[in-house]
Amino acid sequence: MTVAAFAFYLFAIVTVASGLFVIFARNPVHSVLWLILAFLSSAGLFVLMGAEFVAMLLIIVYVGAVAVLFLFVVMMLDVDFAELKAEMVRYMPIGLLIGFILIFQFVTMIGVWHSSDAAASLRQAVTPAAAQVQNTKALGLLLYDKYVYLFMLSGLVLLVAMIGAIVLTMRHRKDVKRQNVLAQMWRDPAKAMELRDVKPGQGLQ
Repeated sequence: MTVAAFAFYLFAIVTVASGLFVIFARNPVHSVLWLILAFLSSAGLFVLMGAEFVAMLLIIVYVGAVAVLFLFVVMMLDVDFAELKAEMVRYMPIGLLIGFILIFQFVTMIGVWHSSDAAASLRQAVTPAAAQVQNTKALGLLLYDKYVYLFMLSGLVLLVAMIGAIVLTMRHRKDVKRQNVLAQMWRDPAKAMELRDVKPGQGLQ
């Protein structure tokens, strides 16, 4: 067994095991830590495939931002996990049914899978040869040159989704006191304070 094959099986086993521990871990903090390990192992698989840029993105974006955000949210929020587990048990039959259907579809798909003779040539036709250009440069040429309009359209779709989420969750409550920044900036300091001469032994009325 070569070193590459040993590394592949190691990363693959760690990824699958970490994914299972994410689901079955009782402590949510431990689940997030197992999720980080799954991301790191997946990044190792991408490195073995020659996609170093995607591997670095996986570590920087998912491990450095998303997983850490999950970890802080889980640790800072006072969540009643006993109630959440009760709800999970309530919907367990439906979840098992959906899981069984997905596994059945995957097994059926793998059973009838066959590779076309033209698949290798079609994959090579998308990007230049690996000896001519690095994969990071090839990815940049695909995103910002050949498919730049589709890339901009996908960014527009994400922007619309973000604006829609903000609009749907925004609530204007009347019982909340808010600051009027312009009124604070435009106030006259001479009228904002009043000086009074308080005599000894007397107070303000």
